[in-house]
Amino acid sequence: MKPFDAIRAHWDRALALGLTVVGLLMLVVGYFRISDTPYPAEQLPLLMSAGVGSLFLLGIGATLWLSADLRDEWHKLDELTGTEPVAAAEARGTDAAAQTRADDRSHDGARATAR
Repeated sequence: MKPFDAIRAHWDRALALGLTVVGLLMLVVGYFRISDTPYPAEQLPLLMSAGVGSLFLLGIGATLWLSADLRDEWHKLDELTGTEPVAAAEARGTDAAAQTRADDRSHDGARATAR
């Protein structure tokens, strides 16, 4: 697999890694710029820009990484149960799409009676 194909396939993980690296870099640069000055009046703007900005980027990166992991888990569960999204079934043909919808209705009915 070529590197660009891997990035295209796992764009959310690549973006999460990139945002995490940028957030950590902002945090380190902000720390060294703040540590050079003894005056709190000069430290506050750097704390607000570098500190809060880096925490924001780290949070977005962590959220994207967890979202990618959850999507992988849902795909594994779909493979185990033998179900697939209706859009994929419609791409194969209308009979398969109708069968998938019927399966979904039967699962919904089973869930309703189980409650």
